[in-house]
Amino acid sequence: MFGIRRHALIPALFALFCGPLCLPTLAADQVGPDAKLLKETRQKGIDYLKANQNADGSWSQPKIIGITALVTTSLLESGLSPEDPTVSKALQFLLQYTQDDGGIYHPETRHRNYETSITLMALVEANRDGRYDSAIEKATKFLRGLQWDESEQISEDDPAYGGAGYGSHSRPDLSNTQFMLEALQKTGLSVDDPAFQKAAVFVSRCQNLESEHNQTPFASKVKDGGFYYTPAAGGTSQAGETANGGLRSYAAMTYAGLKSLLYAGVSKDDKRVQAAQNWLKQHYSVEENPGMGQQGLYYYYHVFAKTLSTLGTSTFETADGQQHDWRKDLTRQLNSEQHSDGSWTNDADRWYEGDPALVTAYSLLALAYCDPNETGN
Repeated sequence: MFGIRRHALIPALFALFCGPLCLPTLAADQVGPDAKLLKETRQKGIDYLKANQNADGSWSQPKIIGITALVTTSLLESGLSPEDPTVSKALQFLLQYTQDDGGIYHPETRHRNYETSITLMALVEANRDGRYDSAIEKATKFLRGLQWDESEQISEDDPAYGGAGYGSHSRPDLSNTQFMLEALQKTGLSVDDPAFQKAAVFVSRCQNLESEHNQTPFASKVKDGGFYYTPAAGGTSQAGETANGGLRSYAAMTYAGLKSLLYAGVSKDDKRVQAAQNWLKQHYSVEENPGMGQQGLYYYYHVFAKTLSTLGTSTFETADGQQHDWRKDLTRQLNSEQHSDGSWTNDADRWYEGDPALVTAYSLLALAYCDPNETGN
């Protein structure tokens, strides 16, 4: 990727003619992980998934098609072609669950939004010749219909407004909302679309930040700028509550909230975005999901990578002033955690993170955003 031989003499020449002041620019040119390490780690994960696909094209539990959709998306984002036999078989498996309402989900599921959102991501990634245009259009319409808004007979001042849940008429939450927004963003939907603007209302209310955007009972109790699971139906944080009844912030949802605000067109200078980044600067880690420890670690990795990539930053400055090459940090960590067969699993197996297909998919999705940055931008 870098043309190593051609560039081998550049550092020496710069040092000779320009002096040490030129060297920081060179360091920027080398941002990111070792390309060989990244390639090998990624390929081992791909090989594991290829070797462990079920005969029907699914992975893990066929009735939980969200896992197959996530694996398929991860393979496509890792560079596999839609015509690759493994990917093609998986896409056909997913498409058989297209429902009359346009959603793509198992008929017995309670996770219609989750399954449709992730399948939609896979279809968009695979739609290089327009063959999935119709399915994408119908699934997009279906997702828009699941959003909690006036069609649910709720007003904008309701804490549930603008969010999306699993899709079984349960209360909306930030995790499902961010999957829906990512799917819609991949389809090319404008940030001015009402779906994004309504979602921004809900996402803002998941933040521990009192403002004109958030007047929920929880807004003034923690005030650290981080995000939690949902303010709806009495409010929930997977990280628990504070002594005064506040909902604790944690990293996975803070990255998810920040990414969702950016998808909705909220400016990087907006106080919601700045407050979220300030929280993350105090809780940078590739060893745990801050606020949750090892629980949800690989979900955290994939949203960590997507969000920092969306921010467009090659290095992340923490509260102590240190610059972290997050792509390099994450690639090294994932490489160190990879099993000999190429898979990943989490011993803290909450939220299915004991499932190697799911966790390997999360890991590949994270690695998809870790390619070395040759420009340093």
